[in-house]
Amino acid sequence: MSRGGQALARVAVIVRAGAAPLWWLGLLAAGIGAVLPVSLTGRRIGLLAGAALFLLTAAAVLLARRRRYAHFAKAASRAAKADFLQVRSVTVRTWRRARRWWLVLAFVAAAGSSFALPGAGGLLMAGAGVGLWLKAVWLGRLERTGDALLWVRTDWVPRGAPVGKGVRGFRATGPGAGDAAPGGARRR
Repeated sequence: MSRGGQALARVAVIVRAGAAPLWWLGLLAAGIGAVLPVSLTGRRIGLLAGAALFLLTAAAVLLARRRRYAHFAKAASRAAKADFLQVRSVTVRTWRRARRWWLVLAFVAAAGSSFALPGAGGLLMAGAGVGLWLKAVWLGRLERTGDALLWVRTDWVPRGAPVGKGVRGFRATGPGAGDAAPGGARRR
């Protein structure tokens, strides 16, 4: 291990950072689709297809890479005293700024798809947000059972995936470290 400290970001905060924008933009796009007077398939079919997509997307996002998260959590090494723990708000702001144009494009695509299937694209986005939130809650349970908070080096996650190809493992600290509770929520 090097002498200098590494910048570390909470894994659950990175996962949870996309949940709120996807949820709210998805609901807004679904609402736009629900009030459109004319579409190719009709409002009822679009919203029923959207509800199915919501459930499927939430389940897929929740279950994606779950084994890799569990493996990294089990094999996490202790964080060094010289490591810098990134504040929750900085992690969330960094994630959202890096993806703001993708979120805007996804919103425009979801709202535009309402002319074919009203509300389906928006509910798909909202399902992805719910899936990310549920994954963060699952990570919080993993942190509570291990009695350690999970962190990842910030230079390993430039693309935003805490278990992406560049990530070689997690670091662990005690449950009192940082300003976020287990699962990535704000501490009360």
